[in-house]
Amino acid sequence: MLTYALLFALAHPLAALPQAEIETRLALPDAQTIAYGDERLQQMMFWPGASRNAPVIVFVHGGGWSRGDMRMMVDSDKLRHWQAQGYAVASVNYRLVPDATVEQQASDVASAVAHLRSNAAELGLDAGRIVLTGHSAGAHLVALVGTDPQYLRGVGMSDSDLRGVLPLDGAAYDVPRQIEDGNRIMQDTYAAAFGSDPARQRALSPTFHAEGPNAPNFLILHVQRRDGAQQSEALAAALQAAGTPARVQGFAGRGLRGHREINVRLGDPDYPATAVVDAWLAEILR
Repeated sequence: MLTYALLFALAHPLAALPQAEIETRLALPDAQTIAYGDERLQQMMFWPGASRNAPVIVFVHGGGWSRGDMRMMVDSDKLRHWQAQGYAVASVNYRLVPDATVEQQASDVASAVAHLRSNAAELGLDAGRIVLTGHSAGAHLVALVGTDPQYLRGVGMSDSDLRGVLPLDGAAYDVPRQIEDGNRIMQDTYAAAFGSDPARQRALSPTFHAEGPNAPNFLILHVQRRDGAQQSEALAAALQAAGTPARVQGFAGRGLRGHREINVRLGDPDYPATAVVDAWLAEILR
């Protein structure tokens, strides 16, 4: 039987590379590592934009809330494509379960955004044009930060300080439903992240915060995984019912292969989601 650790290694190419090769790929021009807190994992990699007033795309990695690394952005189609369009890019590390809670992870994501915003002049950023995106567990975290105002308020920001939120193939926007209906392989992962208290599970569910206030715009993408598609559609419907602009769109790809592909191939001009994201970014960042 596949374990989640094996699924993670299959889904994220850098996770399986030898450390020496990872370090070689990290040696990219203009990349810098920035600490946004005092803990070891409160760091992000940052690539400047083409201008001194560039929009910034902030990416949050996946890994079942217990694995993953900011270096997943390195040598990726996403990074190359967004840099070619002139965007600055940040890839965020955050503290991991079980040493940290999901609540602390969402706070870490908010803190990373706040650090970029407060240092915008030094980093060459437009503090008013920030987009938050993430894949898998990272999709859940960015959706949570974009719907539950406590996280951005905790770092002196509001939801309106983001231009938009782009979750990529998440499947825990409604945590109780996901625990009930989701993939059996993931049950231990969900238990470690969200516990057994229904009130806490609801509090960590972006769909239950969608009545607002929310980030100003959402683009929710998914592949053809039953739970991911259902959860994405439900989150979009809840946001739309609250008056928040939210689009949801599905793409080809099933199971782990599709889940991996939307993360690995986004930015490839031949991958259909790339043009959809490009158009959305151009619209909300104009």
